[in-house]
Formats: sequence, C-alpha cells, structure tokens
Amino acid sequence: MVDGLLIIDKPEGLTSHDVVSRVRRILKIKRVGHTGTLDPFATGVLVVLTGRATRLAQFLSGAEKEYEAVVRFGYATDTGDITGKRIEATAAQNSIEKVVPAFRGFEIEAALNSLRGEIEQVPPMYSAKKVQGKKLYEMARRGVEIEREAVRVTISELEAKALDGSLLNRNDDGTYDLSIRVVCSAGTYIRTLAEAIGGRLGLPAHLASLRRTRAGNFRAEDAISLDELKEKAESGNADSFLTSMDAALSQLPFVHLTADEARTTLHGVALRLQSEVDWAVNQPVRMRDARGRLIAVGFYDAAQKLLRPRVVLFPEK
Repeated sequence: MVDGLLIIDKPEGLTSHDVVSRVRRILKIKRVGHTGTLDPFATGVLVVLTGRATRLAQFLSGAEKEYEAVVRFGYATDTGDITGKRIEATAAQNSIEKVVPAFRGFEIEAALNSLRGEIEQVPPMYSAKKVQGKKLYEMARRGVEIEREAVRVTISELEAKALDGSLLNRNDDGTYDLSIRVVCSAGTYIRTLAEAIGGRLGLPAHLASLRRTRAGNFRAEDAISLDELKEKAESGNADSFLTSMDAALSQLPFVHLTADEARTTLHGVALRLQSEVDWAVNQPVRMRDARGRLIAVGFYDAAQKLLRPRVVLFPEK
C-alpha cells in the first residue's frame, strides 16, 4: 500500500479526474483522490492522495490557494474562460481598441483593490458545484440555467504583473491581456474574478490562462509531472516523491501516545489529556504512536478535555 501525498503538476488538457486515473494506473493502486479540482485548461498544483491518505482530504481541501492568471479584455465567453463561446458583439471590440490603451496604472489598481478582501461570487454555470444533487456544468450543457446563491470568498492578495514593462499587452486580434497573481480562499472561482475585473473597468473579459502555483503549503516548484512519476514508478522509486501523511498535516498540532493510549485510540475511544492545552474547540490534532507514526486524527472536545479520534488510519479495516 502506498500511503501519502503527491504534488502533481497538472498539464493542460486533463481533468483532475484524469490525473487521478493516471496516478492509479502508474502506481497500480485503487485508492487515489485529490483535494481540489482544476479545470482542464488550467495547469499547476494538484494535491493527490494515495492509499490511507485519501481519508485526510477533509483536512486539506479547504487550504488557501495561489494562482497566476491572465485576464483577457475584448469579449466575454459563456463559460467565463477561453474554452467558451464568444458572446460579445463586435462593436464592443472596436471600442476596446480605443479605450484599453488609455487605461493608467492607478485605474487598474483601483479595480483590483475593489475586489480584495471578502467578496461575494455567484458560482458559474459551467462549474462542478452541485445544486440539488446535480453538477451545474451538466445542466449548462443541456442549455439549462438556474439561479445560484452567491457565496463569500476571500481574496487575500490580488496584484497586476507587468510584462516587458507594460501591464496591458495587446494581442494580434485586438484584445488585451492583464497578468495577475491571486491568493484566495478555497472555493474561489478565478473565472468569475476575471469577469469582475472586466466589469470594474467597464470591459467584457474572460480568463485566458490559469496556473495554480500553491495549494496550502504545497508549491509548484515542488510538484512533479505525470511522466516523472511514471519513470520513478518503473524504476521502483515512486515513493521518493511521496509526502508522508504526518508531513501532509504539518499545520496541525500533535500528541505522542503511549502504547496503551495508542491501542485505545485505534478502537476509536476518546483520550483524556493529561496536560493543559490551548486548542480551539474541535481543533483537529495529529495522534502519533510510540513509533512516531500518525495513527489517527482526533478532534478536541474542549468542554470535557478529551481528544476524540475522528479518522483512524491504522489498522486497515
């Protein structure tokens, strides 16, 4: 059994499910999952969990994300990104040729600043979000559009990045690109953010490219390609890319258990703590056995000062 975490650099053109399927075949294991979907046209960090580590998704899927993206001004699309159908009239394109070059840096900054912090987003129809048990994109493909409730997300950082000394770069078709870096909460739609930036500037816009550079503590510079994973697997060294379950949850506090406490924990019985802690109510805590293995994740019951095992990783059921 291969238990741990892989940081995969997802290539363009594959769905997150495709990546999971390929990892499953490469490692010849059944239990593989991921902690946050990337659209097929997007690239970058996809956190993949293998073996027992699939039980840890709930502790990782809500992590902060970081992206590099390109917002294209000139027309909108029905999906909000470059894969969709163009829906803006030609007249809008003609005016953009005159309007966009006149934008100054402080105007772009004002537009971005209005979108920093906690904002509301309406999930796009072309998304994997489920409403009444059905994925929105499945309804969208049938031509059905339903009302969606806005959700609150946090844009911690949003900045424009100059290329060759210019914030706005003209394409051959008369559209203009703005490169941005975004740090945001889980569940943020960068497509929707791109459209909102266009809206603040009074321009039709869509997302032209997207790369996730970080998911929680996992960064693109530490990611591997599927080809690299396959090469290592064929040489019997795939585990050299694997992050342990304990290291994957390094952001969580931990306790070391005695042999008796470990046996109790493996039976799912709550553990009474012998020392004072300052954990928040329901704080998830790593529970290690005498050998230092992560055997469970417990939640802190502050009222009774108990640590209740919620996810027991050993032994296999």
